[in-house]
Amino acid sequence: MNGSAFYVMIAFIAVLVLWKRTRSMYRPIRGNGIRLLIPLLFMVPGLSLLISPNVNEPAWAFGAAFGIGILFSIPLIWTTNYEVREDNLIYAKKNWGFFAVFIGIVIIRFALRQEISVMDPQGKMALFIILAFGYIIPWRVVSFIKFRRVFYQSYSARIN
Repeated sequence: MNGSAFYVMIAFIAVLVLWKRTRSMYRPIRGNGIRLLIPLLFMVPGLSLLISPNVNEPAWAFGAAFGIGILFSIPLIWTTNYEVREDNLIYAKKNWGFFAVFIGIVIIRFALRQEISVMDPQGKMALFIILAFGYIIPWRVVSFIKFRRVFYQSYSARIN
């Protein structure tokens, strides 16, 4: 994949995530929150790249990528919250700081990609997949926990 096609694809994915997040601020989250964990399943195919024999990066590089990903997850976690509105349904709280954080992460990822341009393409892709795992998995799991906390508080308030 050439450089410009890659950037277009990443920009499209970023716009899709931001559009979905904006929509969730105005639509209730139905069910018990399991849908918040579904994007983790879409990450499973990326694991196949990590076991490729062509990836020869040292273990510390994967650890560093995962650690940076965890650091990226912290602002995403801080800016993701849920609330019960007048209709007794749960919505994602309106927080425009999330968009700034998300765009910042995308920009940092582009900068990192340029910085490590000397690596082979498969090794670089494997590191960026680990980086994505490092921020998406903690963010989604904590978001699910936050949702469940609001869900049970709402449920207990309706019973009492």
